[in-house]
Amino acid sequence: MQKALNRDKQDGFTIVEVVLVLAIAGLIFLIVFLALPQLRRSQRDTQRKSDAGRVLAELTNYAGNNRGDYPTSATEFTRFENNYLAGFDLSDPSEGPYTITQSSGDPDVGEIFVASATICDGEFFTTTGAGSRDIAVRIALESGTTFFCQDSR
Repeated sequence: MQKALNRDKQDGFTIVEVVLVLAIAGLIFLIVFLALPQLRRSQRDTQRKSDAGRVLAELTNYAGNNRGDYPTSATEFTRFENNYLAGFDLSDPSEGPYTITQSSGDPDVGEIFVASATICDGEFFTTTGAGSRDIAVRIALESGTTFFCQDSR
């Protein structure tokens, strides 16, 4: 009698077990789907920070070759771009080639601002005074309300 009962029982999963596994898999996919855009933004911002650091490094190279002076005029800045940045692929990950400008304002995504006689105070430029040999580079991060600033100090 006992053998007959065991033969009637079928192997396999119940519908409740299948639904539970599908629900867990769906939850995992949802979490990954929600986290992926933030991960991509973070990767693009890391690239932007690296590019700002590259510009600052090349400004330091320029100063080293020009008696410690950074480019101040538009002509000098153009020469800096042509001679020091031409060999690098400096492109914003979502906007294309950067616009590199001498300005102390707020850059948009895709712009790098360079300011002489300036250091960074967190995300912002702070003027150190005329004649100062400080220089800072500022770039907008993807969130649009935050910036990355790096200076020569």
